[in-house]
Amino acid sequence: MAIQPIRLFGDPILRTAAVPVTDFDKELRTLVKDLTDTMIDAPGSGLAAPQIGVGLRVFTYWVDDDPGHLVNPELVFPDEEQQDGPEGCLSLPGLTYDCLRRARVVARGMTMYGDPVVVEGRELLSRAIQHETDHLDGVLFIDRLDRETRKRAMKEIRGAEWAGQPTVTVKVSPHATRGKAL
Repeated sequence: MAIQPIRLFGDPILRTAAVPVTDFDKELRTLVKDLTDTMIDAPGSGLAAPQIGVGLRVFTYWVDDDPGHLVNPELVFPDEEQQDGPEGCLSLPGLTYDCLRRARVVARGMTMYGDPVVVEGRELLSRAIQHETDHLDGVLFIDRLDRETRKRAMKEIRGAEWAGQPTVTVKVSPHATRGKAL
């Protein structure tokens, strides 16, 4: 088990698009294990590689006691239905805001072994997949908030005890998802 420090808001890697994985080797499998161990320890519902300082298109998730991971994900939305609900982030500990997301997603990607995989998500799994894929594109969930809420979020971020620190070990979920954070 290799729990890694989680990068916090302000770390440039969180705003940098991750590069596609090309080598499906032992190092990738170690990265997926580190992501999974760190996510579970936090605890979280998902964790993207940039959040532990690795600029690769990989994330893990754990929703409804169903763990998984995706490498090089591509998202398709089967319909226009949306959901609005609480969302937080391990890179912005202690902060939760309602965020509008698509209610359903189909994610196509690869496993850590290079095998193709399709994950269909609804509600929390859909939210987690979208949230973590955003991380791979250098997007944070606060970027998706309406202007007033984002302004309030930025004020809370500046006043947070972790503001200005490069990493943190998160031990409290930032929102109400059965003790798990996105």
